[in-house]
Amino acid sequence: MKEGVKILVVDDEKVLRDLLKQLLEAEGYQVKTAGSGPEALELLAKENFDLVISDVKMPRMDGFELLKRIKAQYPDIGVIMVTGYSEAYTMKDALMLGADEYITKPFKINEISLIVERAYWRI
Repeated sequence: MKEGVKILVVDDEKVLRDLLKQLLEAEGYQVKTAGSGPEALELLAKENFDLVISDVKMPRMDGFELLKRIKAQYPDIGVIMVTGYSEAYTMKDALMLGADEYITKPFKINEISLIVERAYWRI
């Protein structure tokens, strides 16, 4: 089932984008990456994705604004928010805005796969 699942990873940190891409592709997912919210929206307009994994803190457009736009334009796409900040209000805000899952950095490698799978089956 993973082979047909398309994921868009959005993070302004190239190292993290590449790491998540590598980990998810090793699990059998199809993965594309974007370095910003506007770049992610461009890709979403051109291609179909099942899930978006987005960092919260990004320049130009933060993850919350991206989440709002995704849920408004593409309500069937699952969204997983990732952040290095573990404040409770941030998690609550993300979930209230429609995020399907939420993960804080640093995360464990096996954690990503479980959360992605759980988010996919929830949508």
